[in-house]
Amino acid sequence: MCELKPTDGDPVPSRLGRGSVRARAADEDGLRPGRSASAGPGPTLVPAGLVVLVGPPASGKTSFVRALVAHGRIDENAVVSSDEIRAELFGASPAEGETDAADALVFGERDRRIVARLACGRTAVAESTNVTPPSRARLLAIAGRFDAPVTMLRFDPGLGALLQQHAGRGRTDVTTAEVRAFAEVMARHGGADQLYSEGAHAVHDVPGRRQGVTPAEAAARFSFA
Repeated sequence: MCELKPTDGDPVPSRLGRGSVRARAADEDGLRPGRSASAGPGPTLVPAGLVVLVGPPASGKTSFVRALVAHGRIDENAVVSSDEIRAELFGASPAEGETDAADALVFGERDRRIVARLACGRTAVAESTNVTPPSRARLLAIAGRFDAPVTMLRFDPGLGALLQQHAGRGRTDVTTAEVRAFAEVMARHGGADQLYSEGAHAVHDVPGRRQGVTPAEAAARFSFA
C-alpha cells in the first residue's frame, strides 16, 4: 500500500468573487518554456503524473475526459472531478453544496484522491476549471511533494463558441454571466507563458469545436503513460 501524506496544511481555494462564482473555477514534448502547442495528428505522450485541466465552464473539459475514458486512453479512476465529488457529498442537498464550508470539504477530498494516486506513481487528472493562479498553485504544491511532472491542458474555445456550448448544455447551476467571468479570468491568467512560469512541465492546447474537432478526435491526440 502506498504511503500517503496529509493535506491538512493546503489552503482552501477562494472564490473568484462574491456570489456563486466559485473556486472550482477558482475551483516532454520538446517545446521551449513559454510555448504551448495544439496537439497535432500524432498522439502527444503525457507522462505519468498530475494532469491539470485549465478552462472555463462549458469549454469541453468533461467531454474530453469522458472520451479519454471511453476509448481506453486513461483509467476512469484517474479522473478526479470536483463537480462529481460535490454531487457525491451534497447530491441530495444541492443548496448545502454552495457554501464556503462545502468548498473546503470538496477540495479537501479532491486533494486526498490526487495524493492517493500520485503517491503510487499513478496519473491523476484534476478536472475543475483551474483558471486562477491560486487554484493551480495548490495542485502544483501537491505534485511537488511527489516529484510528479505536471502537464497542463488548456481549453480555450473563444468566447463565442464557449457561450454556444454553455447554452447547449442546459445547466442551471452556472449562469452565462459566470461563464463570461471565468473566461475573462482565463484570458488574464491562463496563458501558456503564465502556466509555464508557475511550474508546468508541459502545456498543450486541446482543440475543439472552433477547430472542427470532436471530443473523441481530441482525445485520440493524447496518449497517457
